[in-house]
Amino acid sequence: MEDKRLGNFLRARRELLQPEDVGLRRVGRRRVPGLRREEVAMLAGVSVGYCIRLEQGRERHPSEQVLAALASALRLDSQEETYFYELAGRVATCRNAEESDQVSSIVRRILLDLNHPALVIGRYHQVLFRNALADELYRGLCYGRDLLRLVFLDPAAREFYPDWETIALRTVASLRANVGANLADPQLIELVTELSTQSQDFRRMWPRHDVRAKVREATRIRHPEVGEIILTCETLTVNSTPDQQIIIHCAEPGSPSQRKLSILAESSLRTPEGKDVD
Repeated sequence: MEDKRLGNFLRARRELLQPEDVGLRRVGRRRVPGLRREEVAMLAGVSVGYCIRLEQGRERHPSEQVLAALASALRLDSQEETYFYELAGRVATCRNAEESDQVSSIVRRILLDLNHPALVIGRYHQVLFRNALADELYRGLCYGRDLLRLVFLDPAAREFYPDWETIALRTVASLRANVGANLADPQLIELVTELSTQSQDFRRMWPRHDVRAKVREATRIRHPEVGEIILTCETLTVNSTPDQQIIIHCAEPGSPSQRKLSILAESSLRTPEGKDVD
């Protein structure tokens, strides 16, 4: 049985658009709803015959260039574009990396109201925002605003993470989970090249191809001010910006770790507002 999901999606999105939605003039009587195939083909820079084959399910493997052109022609938003790429068996690249690095005011306010260290990270583990208590937790680290570089390039990492090997393996595995099959992304290539050049441990771990998304996990941290803290880290996704994840650090109620976090919380009152990436 032919898989016509890609073609059905294209037809449905085409029929929902009007000529004026895409900057075209409405000329003459229109016998079909929405845009004509000829108009989509013109906007995307492909042939009408190719559009027909796509909609009929006779062509199911368009190139990334064609997918990007059709997504633009049909005015697909980021979620629709991701779905469109998945139907074609490909991984969508983020069209607006700058937008994916912007933490919404709502997310920031939620984190600021938490009594736990919390931060927002991007696809490549860059820290986009963290609240005041997270500032105290990561204070003094050279790479406190980049969790990958913190683990592999920060001289203090092995002291900060007593279980460094476990943390490092988790971090590499979650990077692979984040990027999926999109290994040709220039930003990823640049990051992997840098870490491979500067860290023998990263060169050892990256070829393992471990894949594991961030989940709830226990982490030991040795803080220079209060000593060892045992935290449970919960990771949440931000559906409005899928490349972003919220990491919340929690200590067991009534435990020594919770008391130590309370000490850090008192220090954080001097700088109550969380911080964006510089």
